[in-house]
This record gives sequence, structure tokens and C-alpha cells, in this order.
Amino acid sequence: MVETSHLQGFWPPRLEPFRTLAGRVADWFAPASDAAITKDAYEISLELPGVAEDDLEISVHDRVLSVTGEKSAEHEERGEHWYFRERQFGSFARSFRLPPDADGTRVSAVLKDGVLTLSIPRAANSRSEPRRIPIIRR
Repeated sequence: MVETSHLQGFWPPRLEPFRTLAGRVADWFAPASDAAITKDAYEISLELPGVAEDDLEISVHDRVLSVTGEKSAEHEERGEHWYFRERQFGSFARSFRLPPDADGTRVSAVLKDGVLTLSIPRAANSRSEPRRIPIIRR
């Protein structure tokens, strides 16, 4: 039998449900994202439902674009003889390494309907047409 993980066999069976808990928690806190390239820019969209603009921080450092923030959710239900309330809070961070032709000094951000859209312009001089190089005979 080939082991697929260095931790295989480490977890007792009664603790198995906790083995993947960290991944499920990370999935809840790490917002889903999409990336696209247009002729003039790179665009990154992050799903941030319920996150306020004041709870976000966007920065670029050493060609890495980072989005950090606080995410919270609250759910409350009431019945004639019952009451239910659930709260979840936590911080998240997503980072994206910028390509060499991305201009990290001119990033723009728009938050609309729970989606944060980041636009990173491509440097103009990087979009030159291909140029044929002649071979010199000697």
C-alpha cells in the first residue's frame, strides 16, 4: 500500500472529522477569486458578500498585490417558542504576484454588490508588436 500523505495513519479514527476542518475553515475565510487579462489590464475579482469597504485593505509591495479584511456573518431566527442566533467572525487575506508588465502603481478598486474588482494596468511599452530579427551571415 502506498501512502498518499506523511500524516496517513497518524490520526486516530475518532479524530478523522477534525483532519479536514482547517481546510473548510480556510475556505470560508478566503474569498473566491477570478482573474482575467484584457488588452490593457489585468483584472481580479473577489467575492466579498457582506464585507464593508472600511473592513478592507488593499496594498502592493514587492510586486505582490494583497487584499486583507474582516469578514463576519450573523443569522438570527425567532419562533413562537424558540430563538436561534449564529455568528461567525474572522479575518482573511489573498495575495497575487503581479506579472512583470503590470503597473502596480496604478491599481484601482471597485466594490459593488459584494464583489471587489481590482484593475491593474499593463505597462504600455510591454505591448509592442513582435519584431523579426534578421540573421547575419559571416
